[in-house]
Amino acid sequence: MLSLPGSRLAKYVASFGLIGALLTACGSPAVPQGGAPAAQSSQSAQPAGSGETIKVGVLHSLSGTMSISETSVRDATLMAIEEINAKGGVLGKKLEPIVEDGASDWPTFAEKAKKLIQRDQVAVVFGCWTSASRKAVLPVFESLNGLLFYPVQYEGLEQSPNIFYTGATTNQQIVPAVEYLLKDGKKKFYLLGSDYVFPRTANKIIKMQLEAQGGTLAGEEYTPLGHTDYTTVITKILAARPDVVFNTLNGDSNVAFFKQLKDAGITPDKLPTMSVSVAEEEVRGIGAANMVGHLVAWNYYQTTDTPENKKFVAAYKAKYGEQRVTDDPIEAGYFGVYLWAKAVEKAGSTDVAKVREAAKSLEFSAPGGPVKVHTKNQHVAKTVRIGKVRQDGLIDEIWNSGKPVEPDPYLETYTWAKGLKP
Repeated sequence: MLSLPGSRLAKYVASFGLIGALLTACGSPAVPQGGAPAAQSSQSAQPAGSGETIKVGVLHSLSGTMSISETSVRDATLMAIEEINAKGGVLGKKLEPIVEDGASDWPTFAEKAKKLIQRDQVAVVFGCWTSASRKAVLPVFESLNGLLFYPVQYEGLEQSPNIFYTGATTNQQIVPAVEYLLKDGKKKFYLLGSDYVFPRTANKIIKMQLEAQGGTLAGEEYTPLGHTDYTTVITKILAARPDVVFNTLNGDSNVAFFKQLKDAGITPDKLPTMSVSVAEEEVRGIGAANMVGHLVAWNYYQTTDTPENKKFVAAYKAKYGEQRVTDDPIEAGYFGVYLWAKAVEKAGSTDVAKVREAAKSLEFSAPGGPVKVHTKNQHVAKTVRIGKVRQDGLIDEIWNSGKPVEPDPYLETYTWAKGLKP
């Protein structure tokens, strides 16, 4: 039985033809992907936790346009699993990760989610990045009563009993980023995003906020995921003469956009950008020289000054190489494993209903600071941070909310958002 929000989402997914894709794709056998670590797959899987191990799924794009972002979240998830196993596992059992590649393809995500739940019978899945992938798998998790821990900021307007959201919702990233820019005198916004649900919904919210808070819209442009030629878009932006570009591009389109922006002679002192899907890992791919001085909004940076973060960064670099960086989705993917493990220990079971109940108000000292699971919407309270990219590719925090912000995925506490619908 779908919850009301889940029902809305199922209709949304159906409107894009994804339900049909699920029905045709979900029976296909999984194909091992060369880029993933050794992942086990069982033809006759035992129920999660019934044997010597507890099977857990890891589902991310390890190939395609989104692999620039998702591969490192996979790595952090596996590191958390390894750390938990080294401390004795969960309920006295070792966690056994089964890794699948969503391949930057939304029907593939749905297919692999179904495989993990039905064939492998995992206790939980950690994964997805884009909202398109999350919306594609949501009906699978709800219909099969699986459990997904989703580690990336998103556009809000969703809650499901089968998903825990460890990334930011709208009032923990996008809304405060817009408020920061308006207070800084940036009134005229150009909205640039990839052409799928997250950027379009985020920009719908931003336009409502601008109208209510004295900002104006200079222009709005969308390009397909994986798009690489931004010459025409940059010309349009320059003609519109905005104060700031609010960027919701995802994946390796950011590499092309920021390189071409710099080649056009546009520097942050002339025209700043505020990005909500570009973190330290993406800066590595874009090139720090192309990003220095531009703004980002997240809840965590590698430079965040907490004792937990010092240990986390050191462990991540020791495992994957000194040249690697941590970032917000990496951190959210990492602590999501610990939150689930803590809930399972509290529940004494991997049963989804029992874990969901045990997770209410659960707290954890994450690398980015304390997080707490909301009792109703299964998002977490997080500190908001605005940052500026520096020459070495890391990000300096230039503003923060001072304390964790309670999640409000439907923006119910904002008068200007009344009437906002998914």
